Amino acid sequence: MTITKDMTIGEILRANPAVAPILLEAGMHCLGCPSAQGESLAEAAFVHGIDADALMEKIAAL
Repeated sequence: MTITKDMTIGEILRANPAVAPILLEAGMHCLGCPSAQGESLAEAAFVHGIDADALMEKIAAL
């Protein structure tokens, strides 16, 4: 499955649990919270002040 920044964090983690350390390293520590189930990666990156495209590069390198 291709991971996109429009997917929710929950969807991403279900598709590839190995993404969790990347998100944690970026400062997204609430991977299991309700927001993770309804917030896209792009939205979460914005809230956390993270460049979503740079984060996607790290995820794609897995």
